[in-house]
Amino acid sequence: MASSIVIIPTYNETDNVESMTRAILNQGVNCHILFIDDNSPDGTGKKIESLKKEFEGRVFLEKRIGKLGLGTAYIHGFKYCLARGYTHIFEMDCDFSHNPCDLIRLKEACDNGADLAIGSRYCKGGKIENWPFSRWLISYFASVYVRIILWIKIKDTTAGFKCYKREVLESIKLDNIPFKGYAFQICMKYAAKKSGFKLKEIPITFVDRQFGESKMSTKIFREAFFGVWKMKKMNL
Repeated sequence: MASSIVIIPTYNETDNVESMTRAILNQGVNCHILFIDDNSPDGTGKKIESLKKEFEGRVFLEKRIGKLGLGTAYIHGFKYCLARGYTHIFEMDCDFSHNPCDLIRLKEACDNGADLAIGSRYCKGGKIENWPFSRWLISYFASVYVRIILWIKIKDTTAGFKCYKREVLESIKLDNIPFKGYAFQICMKYAAKKSGFKLKEIPITFVDRQFGESKMSTKIFREAFFGVWKMKKMNL
């Protein structure tokens, strides 16, 4: 059994799941893939079912009844992975904004002292491709805002490309985290830092999606903006 697993939440990602699966499994990291599909109406779940048959024992699927949010998808996935003994648990998107080649670098960071390795757009060497300047500006200064409020030194606080050692996830009170969007990503880093774990940012090149639609919304932005104040009082 592989000791590493990549969790990928999906909603209407039928154009991406097959190529992403093959790209991950062709990397040097011996890992499994867990898709969490929120009953995608475009047939994503059926596509993953066919990949499960082709890559039996390496690709897994958890189906949910509907679109319940990114944060709850990851919490579902974390519990699944912890129950099955995985030691390194990755998060990544299905749209190729995160490069599967970087999985190796995140794993190496955890093997060399980090407890949580973060694929970072804003640390030295990190880049973003194909984003309009206005979106970059919002994202960059959102992380500045978070660092000021929460007093953490992470430069890419909303990053969603990560590798956790299982001890980090075991220490966090996952059921106490109510957030569904970017606030969830912020809260997980904050909780890990509060628990005394070592966080390390690894520079990546983030590329805007080519297929499918972005899940970003005003509601998600508001949750993150106000959520950072709630985090300071939460039992994590």
